[in-house]
Amino acid sequence: MLVDMHLHEKTFSTDSFLSLDEIVSIAKAKGLDAVCITDHDSMGLRETAEEYTRRTGFPIFTGIEFFSLQGDITAWGLESYPDHRIPAQDFIDLVNTANGFCVSCHPFRNNNRGLEEKLRDVHGLNGVEVLNGSTDVEANRKALRFCRELGLQAIGASDAHTTQQVGKYVTYLPEMVTTLPDFIAELRTLPTRPAIWNGSGYDVVDEF
Repeated sequence: MLVDMHLHEKTFSTDSFLSLDEIVSIAKAKGLDAVCITDHDSMGLRETAEEYTRRTGFPIFTGIEFFSLQGDITAWGLESYPDHRIPAQDFIDLVNTANGFCVSCHPFRNNNRGLEEKLRDVHGLNGVEVLNGSTDVEANRKALRFCRELGLQAIGASDAHTTQQVGKYVTYLPEMVTTLPDFIAELRTLPTRPAIWNGSGYDVVDEF
């Protein structure tokens, strides 16, 4: 299955121009099987997304993009989250205690919001965004090198805030799932690969 694992919806991410309807419409048109809403320091859209999934049958997995003291981390499986910035390791520990899944997003983007080389200092991360749609190719390639060095899951994600970005990069998972618990379980146990939109479909890649 193909999932865009990093999207911002405008209700709780004030820098986004995307509505949930727009996200799902574009995702379906591109052949995606699910999307993730990972708003900035918020899971406020969770109930709306769950109701949308029940009504339409299209899976929407709500996570969070949490701005730790060392950089941004996307995560799934939390029932609640800190109301202030905390060290990356403390946040990772919270996610793992909840049997969730957490990813260093855009670790080498030049905006002082990535973990950068601190990827080597934290323990318990599950994945690294090796393809982030708002990050240049060299920074993404560096993320891929670190991901392989550390033996973590390779994640592709658009980090979309506008319609043009939705589905630019996504993640390939080997089995179809429709619930958040099953999504997390698959991410934790089966290999993932990033995929790139080519204008008519997706190329699942190991190099880029």
